[in-house]
Amino acid sequence: MEFFPNISTIKFEGTETENAFAFRHYNPEEIILGKSMKEHLRFGMAWWHTLTQDGSDPFGAPVNQRTWLTDDPMETAKNRVEAGFEILQKLNMEYFCFHDVDIAPEGDSLAEFLDNLDIITDLIKEKMAQTGIKLLWNTANMFTNPRFVYGAASSSNADVFAYSAAQVKKGLELSKKLGGQNYVFWGGREGYESLLNTDMMLEQDNIARLFQMAVDYAKEIGHQVQFLIEPKPMEPSKHQYDYDAATAMAFLQKYNLQDSFKLNLEANHATLAGHTFEHEIYVARCYDALGSLDANQGDVLLGWDTDEFPTNIYDTTLAMYQVLENGGIAPGGINFDAKVRRSSFAMEDLFLAHIAGMDTFARGLKAAAKLKEDRFFEKEIERRYASYQTGIGQSIVAGKETLSSLAAYAMKNDQITNTSDHIELFKSKLNDYLV
Repeated sequence: MEFFPNISTIKFEGTETENAFAFRHYNPEEIILGKSMKEHLRFGMAWWHTLTQDGSDPFGAPVNQRTWLTDDPMETAKNRVEAGFEILQKLNMEYFCFHDVDIAPEGDSLAEFLDNLDIITDLIKEKMAQTGIKLLWNTANMFTNPRFVYGAASSSNADVFAYSAAQVKKGLELSKKLGGQNYVFWGGREGYESLLNTDMMLEQDNIARLFQMAVDYAKEIGHQVQFLIEPKPMEPSKHQYDYDAATAMAFLQKYNLQDSFKLNLEANHATLAGHTFEHEIYVARCYDALGSLDANQGDVLLGWDTDEFPTNIYDTTLAMYQVLENGGIAPGGINFDAKVRRSSFAMEDLFLAHIAGMDTFARGLKAAAKLKEDRFFEKEIERRYASYQTGIGQSIVAGKETLSSLAAYAMKNDQITNTSDHIELFKSKLNDYLV
């Protein structure tokens, strides 16, 4: 069955092409800093936004035209497998990601849900074997169903904690079955509405308990997988415990989980936390905890998680620079956690949106590589911090000074002169790399 009969395999045709269904910048085999573009970028498709999102919003009914929909939830789920792998193959995209409820209906019981997951993942496994496409990561949706009104691991209801554990257990089994390279936890409702009726310590202790159980079970079943936490500050919870990269790392260190977990960072979540995408990636790098990326962008005029396909070259360049500084992102990747706009409701828009995102990240990669080759940032940073390379600064960094010795130094050198960093000029020069 073919759901996109009028769309052929998307190929690289360069910037002169007039073909909307072609890459203008993403050339998967092009070598950048010793690796091919596809090795650097490791693009992945988000099952939820690509195959299950219907174009509805709080003010409007579904608008997306999707020919795989039927009246039978399981038949629809099977159709989505066919459609998803057709999209992946035609985009030459090597990875995909999913929540459990994305791929199979929950049914009327946990047992039925788990059976449905087995049936659909059998089909997915067949498609993976036929195409060579891989599972970047999977996760359990523990936020949509009404049972999670108070959270999952952080719920005040112990029965919900147990149900959540069952979902995670199955998720890890599916990850092993499909050769998943990462397993993600996103605490969509792991937070609180009001501290007036919340035991914050118990809730965070319980989240850590579930994480540790997951680590232990992966070892028990012999599945070597990279665990990831995806930070987000709010929405749907008023205050989520995994607020940003720094908060997530503090949590992991408190519960001695830092050796088992890294971070899956999303651009739009960074915006909601009051950060840039590059900031969050840099923070993760500082802890050797950069795991994977969710590629999207928000709208600066809107204060919520709009999950737009990334088209901002400035942001993707700075993000890719951090990835290059990290030495790459494997076994993570760049998953398009992005949905077409409500006005882009046609089937073909799924391809046009992914092409735009892939081309934008390809441009960001090329610009970031040039920045590294020219040591653009390094030279400026070395200049700004030159005082720590010699004299008293070098002695401070070497740990040779005390408060008393520095006070004595300051008494003799209290006429301080700073130099301008000319930040406007620096940013202007940066723009030259983006053109």
